[in-house]
Amino acid sequence: MDKIDFFNTAVSREAFSKVSDVLATGFLSEGKLVAEFETALLEKAGIINGVALNSGTAALHLALVVAGIGKGDEVIIPSQTFIATGLAVLMTGATPVFADIQYETGNIDPLDIVKKITLNTKAIMPVHWGGYPCDMDELKAIATNHNLLIIEDAAHAIGATYKGKPIGAISDMACFSFQAIKHLTTGDGGALACMHQHHYEKAMALRWFGIDRKNSPVGLLGERDYNLAAIGYKYHLNNYAAALGLANLNDLPANLERRRAIAAYYDNELGKVEGVELFKYNNYRESAYWLYGFHVENRDAFILKLKQEGVPVSVVHQGIHKNDLFTHRSKESLNTQYSFDRSQIHIPVHNDLTDEQVQLIVTTIKSGW
Repeated sequence: MDKIDFFNTAVSREAFSKVSDVLATGFLSEGKLVAEFETALLEKAGIINGVALNSGTAALHLALVVAGIGKGDEVIIPSQTFIATGLAVLMTGATPVFADIQYETGNIDPLDIVKKITLNTKAIMPVHWGGYPCDMDELKAIATNHNLLIIEDAAHAIGATYKGKPIGAISDMACFSFQAIKHLTTGDGGALACMHQHHYEKAMALRWFGIDRKNSPVGLLGERDYNLAAIGYKYHLNNYAAALGLANLNDLPANLERRRAIAAYYDNELGKVEGVELFKYNNYRESAYWLYGFHVENRDAFILKLKQEGVPVSVVHQGIHKNDLFTHRSKESLNTQYSFDRSQIHIPVHNDLTDEQVQLIVTTIKSGW
């Protein structure tokens, strides 16, 4: 049996020729392929007004900048995430305030969000942990009642849906990652979805130094005509990354279908295993299953047993609030986060797994630890 990988990098066969064609042109920076990729994100993944960027972290930071968030402001985030979520808030000069999570999903808890809102709160940044959508109705109600923006960290969640709507077509903004091990990869990259036209137009300008390419033609001297009044960023995607993304988008439906089939098999086989407590997902939300997680008793023994059998496992991320970078800034009461950190674990779920490998993972867990 081939080695089991925890993550995979899904590259379409079509990508080899598509990227080679770009390399042959010599035009590698942002061009028409980036625009084609943004259109394809809407057509194939439901991402509204997608702004293609060079990373998911750039998407998070740009969303906050577009929202006008800065020094003195607060943004409520979960601790159960990668550190980029918190760093993006700090990069604007604002303060990340950590809300607790739900033990049964790893997602931010709307009830705790309400407790953390102050006069300085400007936005909520929920993370769809593992690809499972957060409680969007509850979050939108809170945002409406308190005049807050919702900026989704959807790094795990391309292709996920909430009540039939794709993530990327629900809130003010949503941020996606196309890093190498995500469902859809551009090598490294990301996208910002914008529900409001004014956010979209501002993001499109700011992603390339703040210069509006469409309305700043190159003059006789070979220079664009512009006069910047605000800081912009070098966050744009390039053509060869877009070519890779366009090819991989064609495989995304099959990729998601395979992940969901594996997750369904895990649900069926592991639901009654002693010492395993599966996460609880609602049937009106469709997870993208970037991760398949659950709670496990005697976790260290579980990890050692599976590794002995060649099965990689990981917590992936634990609460980021414990970093010194955040401790003097956060107003935390995160009892569930600490409980989650003590027992959460994830097993492989991706389209490169064979049926034989999936069965080995299940059989190993069922044999005890």
